[in-house]
Amino acid sequence: MSAGLVLPPWRALGASRRGAAHVRSGLPNQDALLLPDLESDPPWILALADGHGSPKSFRSDRGALLAVNTAAAVCRRLPCDPESPRLSTIKHWAEDYLSREIVRCWREAVDEDIAAHPIAAEECTQSSLASLESGGHYLAYGATLLVVMVTVTFIIYWQVGDGDILTVADDGVVSRPLPPDEKLFGNETTSLCADRSWQEARTAFQVLAGAPPALILVASDGYANSYRDEAGFLRVGSDLLTLIRADGLEAVAANLSDWLDEISRQGSGDDVTLGMLCRTTTNPARLGQWG
Repeated sequence: MSAGLVLPPWRALGASRRGAAHVRSGLPNQDALLLPDLESDPPWILALADGHGSPKSFRSDRGALLAVNTAAAVCRRLPCDPESPRLSTIKHWAEDYLSREIVRCWREAVDEDIAAHPIAAEECTQSSLASLESGGHYLAYGATLLVVMVTVTFIIYWQVGDGDILTVADDGVVSRPLPPDEKLFGNETTSLCADRSWQEARTAFQVLAGAPPALILVASDGYANSYRDEAGFLRVGSDLLTLIRADGLEAVAANLSDWLDEISRQGSGDDVTLGMLCRTTTNPARLGQWG
């Protein structure tokens, strides 16, 4: 961290758990989670990717890992100093550059991974081999991606595909900073591997003035799919804020993996991943116990 830089007003925690159904079938965890390095200078990046896990996306666990690392690298290329930015420049960069560059760099990373680790016939089925031969090698690594990029003056929210980004206000009100994706239906999702996938991205830019979020959550779709309805899932945000304030972040971090395992067993059976950024100025006496 640069000399003289104020300590970041956030703490981060998260966990990614292999789904109960994947344990039974022998599939690996297809999710990838990248927590921000809060000891570094901003921007601080929280990223979550969910590999498709289908026979045609037989390397999607690797595609998810490439996605979170690519997103972090691209987000660090801010066009100005995040401590004293021209907000109009940042907003334009987020809306017009970020999506194209994340998708382009992810595809480059996939090409490099295939060059270093050529696809073997035993990895895939006949149908996926046919897809590869027709130029669909990105499908083998197919994944969705959620990104939250935070500085001391603004937040950028970015997403392709399913999964959830939630913000929780100091009073416990839960919101979605991004508009819904009308193309999500049932198990169908937009994806990094789709043609012109950058056009499917959703982006929101928030200036941190007045009332910044007390808590930001990113979750793979296995989390929300474990609840009967939207209202039940949204309560997760306010419930977690209440737990953090009552017990401290250390206690929540210690129990998070077990909670996610139980959610998968009782719900969707899918991999379940949750990443959080909690503002330290929210009840600092308790939050200061963690980090």
